[in-house]
Amino acid sequence: MDIFLDQDLSVYQQALGAHVRLQPFSVSSANLLSLVRAQIDLLIEQNIAATLWVKLPPGKIWHTEIQRYSQQLNGSCIIFDFHVAEEGNRQQRVEAENAPSSPFTSSFHHVYLFPDSLLRREYFFLVLSSQLCSLISVSRPQKKRQPISGKPSHKTSSLLAINTFDGRLIQQVLDSFKKTIPLESPLRLAVDLVCPVAPEPTLISQLLANQLQQQEQINRQIVSKQISKTQQQHQKLQNKLQLKDEFLRNVCQELRTPITHMKTALSLLNSPNLKVPQRQRYLQLLNTQCEYQNSLITGVLTLVEFEHNLEQTPLESVRLSDVVPGVVSTYQPLAQEKGIMLAYTVPTQLPPVWCVSGGIKQIVIHLLSNSIKFTPNGGQVWVRCRVQGDYVQLEFRDTGIGIAESEIPKIFDPFYRVRPAAEESGGVGLGLTIVQQLLWRSGGSISLKSRTSEGSTFTINLASVRDHSSEKSTSKIDK
Repeated sequence: MDIFLDQDLSVYQQALGAHVRLQPFSVSSANLLSLVRAQIDLLIEQNIAATLWVKLPPGKIWHTEIQRYSQQLNGSCIIFDFHVAEEGNRQQRVEAENAPSSPFTSSFHHVYLFPDSLLRREYFFLVLSSQLCSLISVSRPQKKRQPISGKPSHKTSSLLAINTFDGRLIQQVLDSFKKTIPLESPLRLAVDLVCPVAPEPTLISQLLANQLQQQEQINRQIVSKQISKTQQQHQKLQNKLQLKDEFLRNVCQELRTPITHMKTALSLLNSPNLKVPQRQRYLQLLNTQCEYQNSLITGVLTLVEFEHNLEQTPLESVRLSDVVPGVVSTYQPLAQEKGIMLAYTVPTQLPPVWCVSGGIKQIVIHLLSNSIKFTPNGGQVWVRCRVQGDYVQLEFRDTGIGIAESEIPKIFDPFYRVRPAAEESGGVGLGLTIVQQLLWRSGGSISLKSRTSEGSTFTINLASVRDHSSEKSTSKIDK
């Protein structure tokens, strides 16, 4: 049955203003739930068929407790469930209506309050019976506004609660309510009850025991959560240390390789019978290995810098049309030298995207150089940008050597290079790792489709900064 109250009253203020002075105390949602559970346990243990007035926080767990009590009493209790009736709160009203189920629907009543009710920021749990009357009344303090320049606070406001078994005080609250309840309302049956001045001592003793049991359960849950959280943090730290150890081992191994080549070349250069062509070849080997080692050290330092600074690096709004064509033009001579057709299509009015400062240029350089590097003479490389939902898509497609399906899951790992072309390319295997790190920080993603001897397509999604300009397109093909 639905009941609508046209007049208003604050249970919390009525309890504070009663002749019997009460001192409010702070409670968390978990502690409030334990207080409610302890009283419900007592009502069930003593088989007390009471009338309950409840206005509880949203969530299934609270209504489950009320449902548990009604089921244990076989529907012999009466429950008035208070809600604020408003358009913006339909979901809560639906949950409230669906919370109780048969066989006790007839004893369950919804009481709806007008939207700006004084009870809007209050919760209460009122037990009315000839054996026991109790009141838990809770007020939710207004949240303090944060200064514009200040940092947001992550602390949750405590609830202010009053808990009493004093029949005189509860009677005063009921008498105040009596003035606001229509004569024909079922609530009149509850307010006409004469509360016992004090409950029996045995009931209070049992209630205290229940509360202690509930608090112990909360403490165990808190300790369990803390232990679980500590274990997760420990495991996360262990995993991170293992990754760092593996990374260091890989760095040492990668550094050892060029040093071995350079030592070999130097020992051969000391040969007294060395001919000029051989000398030139060994000097070229030294130069190549020095460049390789320099690239390796630069890449490692970049990854280390990312680990320490990338999360704090601010994002900036960037237009791909301001970056992509310039980078592509720098690779046109290399593409022409290899007889590769290099083409790009970048709409000039694409929405800008979010990326770390300078990140777009690094991403385009790494992926474009890879496409040209692993595409044989006479092949083709395309760079294309387009809008895809809330993202701007940047695509690099080539007709290169491709990547085997078994290799694809590993290509973003540090120092991983596709064999055997890796040795010929001179890459250190960090470019795609750097690209992935930049995209993670920018809220973007990268995917790959590839088939051996048919080519590869890297697709990047970057979060767009929407504008409402019309799209125009520029494109260029070089051969």
